[in-house]
Amino acid sequence: MSVLFSDAMRLQPAGGGVYDGVLDEHWTIGPKVHGGAMLALCANAARTEVRVDDIEPIVVSGNFLWAPDPGALQVHTTVRKRGRRISLVDVELRQGDRVAVRAAITLGVPEHDAAPLLSTNPVVALMTPEPPPGLEPIGPGHRMADIVHLAHGCDIRPSLTTMAPRSDGGPPVIEYWVRPRGESPDVLFALLCGDVSAPVTFGVNRFGWAPTVQLTAFLRARPADGWLRVLCTTTQIGQEWFDEDHVVVDSAGRIVVQSRQLALVPPP
Repeated sequence: MSVLFSDAMRLQPAGGGVYDGVLDEHWTIGPKVHGGAMLALCANAARTEVRVDDIEPIVVSGNFLWAPDPGALQVHTTVRKRGRRISLVDVELRQGDRVAVRAAITLGVPEHDAAPLLSTNPVVALMTPEPPPGLEPIGPGHRMADIVHLAHGCDIRPSLTTMAPRSDGGPPVIEYWVRPRGESPDVLFALLCGDVSAPVTFGVNRFGWAPTVQLTAFLRARPADGWLRVLCTTTQIGQEWFDEDHVVVDSAGRIVVQSRQLALVPPP
């Protein structure tokens, strides 16, 4: 069985803007399909349906209604606008007769290689382009291996020391280095990385399932080959709800994805 990310993103046209796909057990967190993988599949369906050269899913905004099991999925697309610069597609990802994700996808041409007019990229000063020597990948024997099954298709190297509560009482700042196995990162993989981190609630000793309710990701550029650096932060962890931000930076030091999600705080 292939564990290539590109194979997981494959879609078969079923007619009428509907596509068949499969996200198997290699693309799960615990027993359920990973949210970032589902949004990437939705983005791919929208891009495929519009069929315009050079466009990419520059905004992916998804509401999570239900957590599906690994297996066959259907992606239903409705094109709302076909424009010269911007196209809009509504997407529903379903398993059986249940909708798991409803997403709005904005398609356009992402930034080119020219330097931005202004950037406050926080990642370059904190994280090296490649994982520090000795940083253990998630795999057999790793404490996260039984939960993060994405590691079958991705080389994921979290800095575990950044997940624990800080001694100075400051907010959690979680660092990850990620790349797909056997191929270069693409736009869809970069979008998946916008939801790759463990919940920031680890930083306040709240563990367990933290279901995402809504996630919006911006694609800023196509990623260069190599490792993607992911910095995960939060503004507020409430008693019931928390926000979580990801900044994904490629090997060239460019911001390729930014995301923000709202999720439920795990119980004590």
